[in-house]
Amino acid sequence: MPKQSDIIIVGGGVIGSSIAYHLLHDGYEGEITIFEKDQVYEYASTPRSAGGIRQLFTTSINIQISRYGLKKYKAFPEEMAVGSEKAIIDFKQHGYLFLAKDENVEQLQKQLALQQENGVPSELLSKEELLSIIPELEINDLQGGLYCHEDGYLDPYSVMQGYVRKTKELGGTYIYEEVETILQEKGRVTGVKLKSGDVYHAPIVINCAGPWAAELSERLGLPIPVVPLKRQIIQFDVSEPLQRDLPLTVDPTGIYFRHEGKSIITGYSEKVKPGIDFKWKRSFFEEELWPVLAARIPNFERAKVKRGWAGIYSHNTKDQNAIIGEHPDLPGYYMACGFSGHGMQQAPAIGKGLSELIRTNSYETLDLRPLHFERFANNELVIEGAVV
Repeated sequence: MPKQSDIIIVGGGVIGSSIAYHLLHDGYEGEITIFEKDQVYEYASTPRSAGGIRQLFTTSINIQISRYGLKKYKAFPEEMAVGSEKAIIDFKQHGYLFLAKDENVEQLQKQLALQQENGVPSELLSKEELLSIIPELEINDLQGGLYCHEDGYLDPYSVMQGYVRKTKELGGTYIYEEVETILQEKGRVTGVKLKSGDVYHAPIVINCAGPWAAELSERLGLPIPVVPLKRQIIQFDVSEPLQRDLPLTVDPTGIYFRHEGKSIITGYSEKVKPGIDFKWKRSFFEEELWPVLAARIPNFERAKVKRGWAGIYSHNTKDQNAIIGEHPDLPGYYMACGFSGHGMQQAPAIGKGLSELIRTNSYETLDLRPLHFERFANNELVIEGAVV
């Protein structure tokens, strides 16, 4: 027999769980059912991310989303506590730093002005000032860097589990089965069908399926411009420790690095064919990352790979920004996907925004309308220049 819910969320990672939590926390009284096919989250994108939290974006909407997320992550342990157990997420505000060469200094100056207009305490540092942040940094080829001391990084898995536990406490139901397709009838959403054949009815279905979101929407006959792209992360040790904890630092090449305990993690948006691929290669570090890292910080010349992993970006091919809201061609079908690597840091604002949109039919805390699906047809793209 078909089962009934009021809202179905497909995908129980950080985005889907944040939406469920915010709906329940904000007073939604209906039944919320979250489907997650990977019960231990082995291949989910959230725990495989680098965990960066930054306000150094190039568009007002992303800056505002991140400022909201920063505030919420600072308060996360207390706000998301279950009973007397705080939701510890290991948020370290060691900063974010984009290093600059001559050719991109002018761009960073424009970004600085926009960020400061939106209340971000970012700074454009000279190359000599960079040494106060990373004393070991090789600066001869640099012009400076864009820095924000408020930013940093956290443990993504703990954030996700914090949302999951709190959602369950508030009455949300997690079912660890795979959704095969979203159902529709007479021009609106009616529920989902599972791979097991079971059917669950609901007037609202939210697609938070991450790298699998596009495939799910395609089955509805509603394609979205999102493809899955593999992103490798390598963790390594160095024989000579650095003097200070690193900010999450982005080299002009696009290679990033930060501390992970006493080790370092690093990665890069290499060019890969779209698809689901969780293999990582030591050669990726040795051939592409290590030469750049060693040239930038001499301590990295003597490095030992500790481990590696690969996660999947849900890459929006049009403007590298999330798709948020109800699909204009199918009432009841909502989307929160295509984050292009920014889902972890945007989860608090997206959860709050969709809670408001579904409950009140409008955005109240943040205006997320620029991220609606219609922007693709209306040529209202939100081009984000700072994609790592």
